[in-house]
Amino acid sequence: MSALVIKCTWGLERPETLFQAFTVAATAASAGNEVSLWLTGDAVWHAVAATPDATLDHSPNLSVLRETVLASGRISVCAQCAARRSLTEADLIPGARIAGAAAFVEESLSPGATALVY
Repeated sequence: MSALVIKCTWGLERPETLFQAFTVAATAASAGNEVSLWLTGDAVWHAVAATPDATLDHSPNLSVLRETVLASGRISVCAQCAARRSLTEADLIPGARIAGAAAFVEESLSPGATALVY
């Protein structure tokens, strides 16, 4: 099984980029691959329980893509990004976590891992 690490660096200010990252992560997870989706910048809001669902024409809602990733993968929120927004793990959806750069580097450099940045 291949491991895919995806970092999403944009929120709704660039909706196509946001949805591309979630779509690729959900597709890889559905295909049985190990998936780790990292959210940075304003993308972190899409791991916060109180954030309204996002939509984009010709795409499943972001909540559907997110649940597909969480069904067999992991979603991590950048620790510094969370701190800048006063977010804690209690604010996040079930299954999401806050983690730092060292964890991202470790996952990205694991043997057999492929890392993508959106």
